[in-house]
Amino acid sequence: MSSKDLDNLVKIGTLKVEPPHQGEFDGLLALARNKLNDVDKGLSIESQFDLAYGTAHALSLAAMRWHGYRPNNARFVVFQALPHTLGFGPDVWRVLDKAHSLRNLAEYAGSFTADKQLLADIVRVTKAVLDAVEKLGPIPRDSEKR
Repeated sequence: MSSKDLDNLVKIGTLKVEPPHQGEFDGLLALARNKLNDVDKGLSIESQFDLAYGTAHALSLAAMRWHGYRPNNARFVVFQALPHTLGFGPDVWRVLDKAHSLRNLAEYAGSFTADKQLLADIVRVTKAVLDAVEKLGPIPRDSEKR
């Protein structure tokens, strides 16, 4: 994957270049795995949604960090960057876009309208993102020295 599109986001201030750090990457991956394991533990749909969304965000951020970038004050950009960090198409990021919008409504307006199908879709795409992040492997040693 080319970093050209990510570099363009750096130019406009949406991302910043920051050397990846294996410890941070590993921590985000562990956090995501733990949250995903807790999604289906008999919790309310709101709690399951929060866990699934948090998992997707942590994994998307881990992928971005693996490539040596960090968001600059925008949570959603980690989802927008999935085509460039993991090669995912609109079928994945559109689900996460919907989840992000719903998360914002819940957090800032107290309005939550998720249903079981949306939750299932979020979990499905999150598992695909987890698989792709795991396939990245360790951060190449020379990347940490940028």
